[in-house]
Amino acid sequence: MRIFSTILLLGALAACHRNAVPPPTDVGDKIDCALGPNAQLSHVCSVERTASTDGDLILILHHPDGGFRQLMVTRDGRGVVAADGASPATVSLLDNHEIEVVVDDDRYHLPATVKR
Repeated sequence: MRIFSTILLLGALAACHRNAVPPPTDVGDKIDCALGPNAQLSHVCSVERTASTDGDLILILHHPDGGFRQLMVTRDGRGVVAADGASPATVSLLDNHEIEVVVDDDRYHLPATVKR
């Protein structure tokens, strides 16, 4: 199965050669998310982390209605990509401690460590 991803690189991010990578999180850590078109960010989603059969870190973003998304943390500095193959993920750096991941009409704010 191919994993497709679209990564939005900010000019400042590319110019400084910084990479945003989500740090490890514990099961149940709450994050801000906006689910659906025109939805407002709310602190109602949770993150579960697991490993793929290849040892890659997989983040499972749980929605309050029982839905979820799977993201894979990349090793090449892109941040995350969609791991479920459904739709591509777009990643934007919000500041030195957070990234926004957009998949379809859903937005997630994840803590991030910026590497220089």
